[in-house]
Amino acid sequence: MNPRAIAVTGLNATDNPGPGVSVLRALRAASELEVRTVGLAYDALEPGVYAKDIVDDVFMIPYPKEGVEALAERLRYVHDRVGGLAAIIPTLDAELPSFITLERRLTELGIGTFLPSRAQFELRSKAHLMELGRQTGITVPRAQILGDVQPLYDIHNDMPFPLVIKGLYYGATIVRAVDEAVQAFHQSVAAWGLPVIVQEFTEGDEYDVVAVGDGKGGLVGAVSMRKTYLTDKGKGWAGIAVRDPNLLEMAERFMSASMWRGPCEIEVMKARDDRYYLMEINPRFPAWTFLSVGAGMNLPAAVARLAMGERVAPMRDFEAGTMFVRIAIDQIATLEDLQIMTTAGERIRGEESER
Repeated sequence: MNPRAIAVTGLNATDNPGPGVSVLRALRAASELEVRTVGLAYDALEPGVYAKDIVDDVFMIPYPKEGVEALAERLRYVHDRVGGLAAIIPTLDAELPSFITLERRLTELGIGTFLPSRAQFELRSKAHLMELGRQTGITVPRAQILGDVQPLYDIHNDMPFPLVIKGLYYGATIVRAVDEAVQAFHQSVAAWGLPVIVQEFTEGDEYDVVAVGDGKGGLVGAVSMRKTYLTDKGKGWAGIAVRDPNLLEMAERFMSASMWRGPCEIEVMKARDDRYYLMEINPRFPAWTFLSVGAGMNLPAAVARLAMGERVAPMRDFEAGTMFVRIAIDQIATLEDLQIMTTAGERIRGEESER
């Protein structure tokens, strides 16, 4: 049986890492899958492009701003070039609307996906998180959704500092005064556009849950962890798997209320008063997803199988106490490797020597 080609995006394994490298490692580790891994990159310098131990083929794809049709054309090309993609696992927030739009067309090509609907994607967005909290009974910090900067000058009358300024897709900045808030607002707009979310600051211990919903209100599997080391950008650089029924219940409530289909990351703060606050729900795998494999629950492999139309039994057990510690390594490549990616826009295993 020939390996099935599965494509993954998000190869930017930098100080603000994308999830793609972690997902590719998980697919490689899945003994039940015989996989040809295909990396989809936006920039030729994404480090995962050169991780030849985990990615067989790499293709450049157009940025989301270039439109859905440009992505569709490129994916058709990749599909033909590798002799048929069995599935695609997108891992970046900003690209997901395009992949959701293309889901039916990808299915017609024989390319499987396991994605939320557009309505589900919008339901968990930062702009709608408070409403989701009301629907599910999950506690969410107060927030205001701003379409212009003016309300920030008086916001302290309703929400005292410190506050958190968040972009619609990425970015979170803690601010302690009006001038800091205004600066963070403009930086967020420049990077991600409007609206901007202003959220109450909640102090405590940070927890995350990586989970997969079956699209019918159920949970395929979930692994929860406590962050033990954070970078200056607030990214978890180390963590430990924990079994906390409060975190699992939060994941189950979200799945039931949203009928979520596919992977997600649920970010939670356990405050000093032991209350749990839902901070964000990201609509894709997190960068620390490989911890699920180490803990005995390979969630990326489950999503790949579901995308290819296979049945996956719910998974409940994982090894609490399993840790991850992220390291930076020097990925060795050649100038020829870079030239191939910048000129040809692709690298096919076995063809390098023919160029």
